Order: sequence, then C-alpha cells, then structure tokens
Amino acid sequence: MTVDALTHQEETATEAALDSTPQAAESTPEPAVSESTSTTPETPEAETPAEEAPKPKRGRPKVATTAKKTRTVELVLTVTGTADGEWQAELKNGSKWVAKGLEIPAAAVSRAAKELHQDLSGPIDEVINQAREAQAAKVAQLEAELEKAKAALAELDTEN
Repeated sequence: MTVDALTHQEETATEAALDSTPQAAESTPEPAVSESTSTTPETPEAETPAEEAPKPKRGRPKVATTAKKTRTVELVLTVTGTADGEWQAELKNGSKWVAKGLEIPAAAVSRAAKELHQDLSGPIDEVINQAREAQAAKVAQLEAELEKAKAALAELDTEN
C-alpha cells in the first residue's frame, strides 16, 4: 500500500464515523461552549474571586504620615470661685497634684483669663462683676448697721 492509499482509507473511516453519529459530534462541542460562556455561581471561576477578595478591616484605615509625633504634657489647671469673690487654683500634672487650694486674687484671675483667650475672659469677668456687686451690697448693709450701732452708742453715752 502506498501512503496515498493509507491516507485515503483514514479519511474515509473518519468521515464514516462522523456520519454515523452526527448527534454525538454536535452535542460534544455544545457543552464545552456552554461551560466556557456560563457565568453561574456554581462554576469554580465565579467562586474564586469572592474567596480571594480580602475582607475589609474594622476601624479607620492606617495612613502613613511623615509628621513627627510630639510628646504632649497634660496639665490641668482648675480655677474655682465663690459668689463672695474668693478664688482658688489647683494644678494637676497627669495624675499627680502639683498644687491644691491656692488662694488667688480675683484681679489675677481676670488678667490671666484675658491673656489666655477672649472667650475665657468674658464669662469670668461676669462672675467677678457679680461678686463685686454682691460685696458692694454687703458693704452698704454693714455700713448701715454700723451707723445704727454708732447712733445707739452715742445715745448710751449721752445718758451718762
């Protein structure tokens, strides 16, 4: 046999096989095509991206900064005043008391507040002015009582 005869026999056999099962030949490529174009979640290709996606972390994302972190010192200055115009200051450094119960004049509180910020000096000056008015009223009352006491004393002296 020659090469041409062998080739011709193989072609004939292949054609005969294809002609005898045309449905099998047609159905075989279709599933391959349908699998490659299918986007159902059942295919492993659809599950792979979902599994590989990283889960978002809780909280704020960390941002790299180039700014230097400066050490902060926590000092707490507490200034308290009474309606009588008595003022005290306390200073705390972290959890340690530096000074406690220091008596300070109202004028010093007013000056310090003005130096710090206008928003602080307004309310503090109002409290100081109210205390000043209360003290002035108290002085007027005491002066009236003093005048009465002096008059009563003067009457007692004249009787003798």
